[in-house]
Amino acid sequence: MVFRIGIFGVLIVALGAVLLFAYSILNQSHQQQALAPAPTAQILVAANLMQGGALLQPSDLMTAPVPAGAIPAGAELDTPDNRSMLIGSMVRNSITQGAPILDSEVIHPGDHGFLAAVLAPGMRAVTVGVDDITGANGLIWPGDNVDVLLTQAIAGAPEDKSIATEVVLSDVRVIATGTELVKDTGPSSANGVASPAQTVTLEVTPDQASRCLVATNLGKLSLIVHSAQILPGMTQSQPIPQPVWAGDVSPALANTRPEPPQLSTVHVFQGSPTSQDYNF
Repeated sequence: MVFRIGIFGVLIVALGAVLLFAYSILNQSHQQQALAPAPTAQILVAANLMQGGALLQPSDLMTAPVPAGAIPAGAELDTPDNRSMLIGSMVRNSITQGAPILDSEVIHPGDHGFLAAVLAPGMRAVTVGVDDITGANGLIWPGDNVDVLLTQAIAGAPEDKSIATEVVLSDVRVIATGTELVKDTGPSSANGVASPAQTVTLEVTPDQASRCLVATNLGKLSLIVHSAQILPGMTQSQPIPQPVWAGDVSPALANTRPEPPQLSTVHVFQGSPTSQDYNF
């Protein structure tokens, strides 16, 4: 009888130890759950202050964590596809640094009215054709400022005036090259290198648009890129250079046709009504 009571006591003690151990494990699990951070998601936000009308560049995007259950409506998760989709989009209104970039606050390339929204008030968009030479071999990008030069042959003019180059438009902004509105976002060729654009779209005034369209029918257009820096004392607007003629580049053209020699005629009479002429 005493032996049975002892075994019973041992079982009770063992059961108590098991219950105490289980309670300890359960308590630790609850504490770990209380300390575990809530799940988060990474969304795209503005890396700096974005003014309305600006085009988003890769450097304008950064990521920020938000609670997974509190993602702002219209915010984009930080994925490669979403980053690519936002590059080149125009900001409708100013976005402060660190604020989510909402879909309702941007206009994407290809959206209806996108090009019209990119243009400054009162400005127009005009597109000109370029090649590897006239387009600086693909080194002209949206945001650059360029001069548009016209080179044409003058029919029937003297040789020193037979070819002329003149500035048609000065210091106009490039808003697109081909279908690209920002650098390095266009399609690449088979070897992975971006192909130079065959067209360049410029932001111009209505009068400049007319001048540009006339120039395309007169001769060959070339684009000259402006420096991004302005020297002290220089203004953004400089006087338009005068036309450069063939003779200005090659003075020899002015002397390619020497004047015909002057002939002198002497009449010699030899005692008869007839005479013989001698030319010198």
